[in-house]
Amino acid sequence: MRVHFSAMLAAAGSLLLVGCNQSKPVEANGADKAPAAAAVDHNDPIASAMAAAPAVIAQDATIIQAAADGSMTTLRAGNNGWTCMPDNPKTPGHDPMCMDANALKWAEAWMAKKTPPADNVGLMYMLAGGSDASNMDPYGEKPADGKWVETGPHVMIVGSDSLNKIYPATAAPDTKKPYVMFGGTPYAHMMIPID
Repeated sequence: MRVHFSAMLAAAGSLLLVGCNQSKPVEANGADKAPAAAAVDHNDPIASAMAAAPAVIAQDATIIQAAADGSMTTLRAGNNGWTCMPDNPKTPGHDPMCMDANALKWAEAWMAKKTPPADNVGLMYMLAGGSDASNMDPYGEKPADGKWVETGPHVMIVGSDSLNKIYPATAAPDTKKPYVMFGGTPYAHMMIPID
């Protein structure tokens, strides 16, 4: 099945758009973690996409992948309302993502350069971290100063203007604390680092 979005999706296939092919057992303390980014074969798009979220979510998520022309191919159908994308090879780090249905609507709007839906708060996981060319430009492809914005494992909350107003949005954020990415644009969203 192919769904066409803008070519930007291919360029941004991380944020904004996984771990191993097997689900991980729940740990004794109840935590169900995605595998460490270094242990994931990011050349395998399914394994890469699944590394974005906890195994309990990733194991039943739909896996999609962007083509160079911006079209999307479903690599694996899911049944839990989550959609995961593998690493974007155009960035230096590993940055697969996994999003709920609301966050997918937000991401589709961002990638198509359309206004995101109103009253549409969504959640994204990026447990392998992320590499972004700019914290301020939603369509930056190369960092102006040569420094990528490198964020460790994090979750993102999209579509929440009230949160975006109380956290810092700067070109060089402290990625160890919550911050706003793409502040001042319709695509502003919270970045929340996690361990």
